[in-house]
Amino acid sequence: MKIAILAFDGITALDAVGPYEVLQRLPQAEVVLVGETTGLKRTDTKSLAINADRSIAEVTSADILIVPGGFGEEQVREKPAMLEWVRKIDKTTTWTTSVCTGALILGAAGLLDGLKATTHWAALNQLARFGAIPTSERVVEQGKIITAAGVSAGIDMALHLARRISGDTIAQAIQVGIEYDPQPPFDGSSKRAPEPVMAILRELYTRRGLLTQ
Repeated sequence: MKIAILAFDGITALDAVGPYEVLQRLPQAEVVLVGETTGLKRTDTKSLAINADRSIAEVTSADILIVPGGFGEEQVREKPAMLEWVRKIDKTTTWTTSVCTGALILGAAGLLDGLKATTHWAALNQLARFGAIPTSERVVEQGKIITAAGVSAGIDMALHLARRISGDTIAQAIQVGIEYDPQPPFDGSSKRAPEPVMAILRELYTRRGLLTQ
């Protein structure tokens, strides 16, 4: 089972690494990170790099496609060759997935038209530009398309996918194996966070161009 994870400069590390940690534990999984070119892709913080072992020219099919997000997703959407690759791989997949603002890449590739989809809360309204139906849920499955909300939701999406592929026992074994048993100190929902917290985030995401009025 070939799993292709798109990598690009400006990627959010956990968007890719979270699903990787889950799905590479599936029986017979083969995970490959794919970039426009091979080599290191700097994350959106620039303090970490993810290595793309293959280029889009080298990978022509996959059973599962994972499109992460990050502040660099906009430059991916501006490259016709990258969007064409996403469309090409999607034609071969059993599952096509996104994490966070990776959904905007799927949307720009024309894969979300008429479908419910989710993404990071700050970018949720942008999905409508691509004909998608913005849906404020953690994980949204529409046919073979699965979208996940922001960053850490990629782990939930990958466990959901592991369950669909290999059943409850294997999926839970993976979850217990990575000891994914969240006990955070705060409520992580943008709908319930206090105003001082949201004010910080609105300023950040507006400045970075993710949140638009």
